[in-house]
Amino acid sequence: MAPPIAPRRVDVAATWRYAREQYAALVAERDALKQELAETQRQFRELQAAVLERTRAFHELRHLQRERDIYRAQKAERDPALPLQ
Repeated sequence: MAPPIAPRRVDVAATWRYAREQYAALVAERDALKQELAETQRQFRELQAAVLERTRAFHELRHLQRERDIYRAQKAERDPALPLQ
């Protein structure tokens, strides 16, 4: 017959210390992740603003190019002998 297993003694104070350390580490990691998320969101907003500005500039460029083409077409003299295209 196997010898009886003695109940294991638990050091309550050490267990609570360990639990508090683990909790503190978890809270610190959570806070660091919150800061990282906030920084990432800020960078994302900056990137969105840059893309929006680039898009606006592109549309303004296309508008100016169209105006230039219209101006050139109005100033160009057409040879009446050539057929219209």
